[in-house]
Amino acid sequence: MSIAELHKLSAVEKLKIIEALWGDLANDEDNLPSPAWHETELIETEKKFLSGDVEILDWQQAKKELRSQFE
Repeated sequence: MSIAELHKLSAVEKLKIIEALWGDLANDEDNLPSPAWHETELIETEKKFLSGDVEILDWQQAKKELRSQFE
């Protein structure tokens, strides 16, 4: 499928393709290297968590706050 053909798809069709691609990648995650910056960010987040510098939210509250940013 070409990029031009992708542009013609509806949002729903595009999301179905994204889900299929993500599922395929997730099934083979051992062959999907994590970028170096990802480990650095995880270490920084852990430091902030251990020092109490981050607010912990339950999943429902986190989703609510994220959704409010896009309304």
